[in-house]
Amino acid sequence: MKIAMIGAGYVGLVSGACFSEFGIEVALVDKDSSKIEALANGRIPIFEPGLEQLVADNVRDGRISFTTDTASAVKGAEAVFIAVGTPSRRGDGHADLSYVFAAAEEVARAVTGPAVLVTKSTVPVGTGRRVQEIVRKARPEIPIDVASNPEFLREGSAIGDFMRPDRVIIGAESERAKAVLKRLYRPLYLIETPIVFTGIETAELTKYAANAFLAMKITFINEIADLCEKTGADVHDVARGIGLDGRIGRKFLHAGPGYGGSCFPKDTLALARTAEEYQSPVRLVETTVAVNEARKEAMAARVIEACGGSVAGKTIAVLGLTFKPNTDDMRDSPSLAIVPALIRAGAGVRAVDPEGEAQARPLLPDSVVYCQDALEAAAGADALVVVTEWNEFRALSPERLAGVMKGRAIIDLRNIFDPVAMREAGFSYRGIGRPKA
Repeated sequence: MKIAMIGAGYVGLVSGACFSEFGIEVALVDKDSSKIEALANGRIPIFEPGLEQLVADNVRDGRISFTTDTASAVKGAEAVFIAVGTPSRRGDGHADLSYVFAAAEEVARAVTGPAVLVTKSTVPVGTGRRVQEIVRKARPEIPIDVASNPEFLREGSAIGDFMRPDRVIIGAESERAKAVLKRLYRPLYLIETPIVFTGIETAELTKYAANAFLAMKITFINEIADLCEKTGADVHDVARGIGLDGRIGRKFLHAGPGYGGSCFPKDTLALARTAEEYQSPVRLVETTVAVNEARKEAMAARVIEACGGSVAGKTIAVLGLTFKPNTDDMRDSPSLAIVPALIRAGAGVRAVDPEGEAQARPLLPDSVVYCQDALEAAAGADALVVVTEWNEFRALSPERLAGVMKGRAIIDLRNIFDPVAMREAGFSYRGIGRPKA
């Protein structure tokens, strides 16, 4: 069985590599010739644990190839997936669907026989119908079935999410589309993965609803964390207490500086805009967006407060820049709000991130000093801020930090340190939603 994947970004590359691991022949297409050349030479343009080896293994076995030529890629393909970007449109927050529609038209003109065109990009409800119109207008003589197959991949654990998903959602209405996608996902069916067939609109909306719900869950526990600080409660215990309720669940109840990344910020905003268009407002989602943005902006104020009300002339060590660990993704990371605000307030910033430095450099002020490890960043610092919870930061010895730092302020925005151990080492420790000493 052969498929084509249009778009060699995060979703397309991970999905294509995982499909090839299923034994499917995958042709991965991208307009960026430098990206295709890099992939052909074994260089992976994104950091995702296990992806480099997975791609290398399937290139070696001849199951995955890379090209800029859409026509050659779709030739003989039983399904063609669209996995191009849908960024927030400037000015109004709607998802920019121009890449999706351009890909759909190009594929329609390239196919030589009946095809199944599957949207894997995250798209607002109604996009599939528009794609149907585009392909029918471009090639009325060829039956092209349109389907929706949204992805639910978490950066940092995407391969596991694809190979062992909670569910697979397929929006398909023709029997041919259903049959092709059933064959594609047969390896998951054999391990009893729930495969849910729906209408196209339902599949599209399910993706947005899932991301918005998780974003609301994060924002909820962040606001509860603020209340914990005011009342003397501990958000860790609150999260555990409510998370053990099977109706609520324990995941996404970790208080922090606000969500970021490639999905939650743009998807919550796009869902709110779509709801406006249909005159069916989603007030909870709108509030989630507003609260999360305000939270990221407020984190720098926490640091300044912990430093006695001013960071002018002080050196701040920042541990972690990416929006989460095990990725190099800087999109909507809290660090993009925190670091510039500290510098505007007169601080010098020494930062370290295991994977995100190259991506962070063009996005952060030029004055940021980048370090090789956490202790180098902490050397001579008046305060230390944890922005991203990389595992290597968790193991830092309070005594070693005390030995290299000038000041004694620790602002732990991810609650990775033991407050008692930090205070015993002489630090003034402040976490998120934890009682003060």
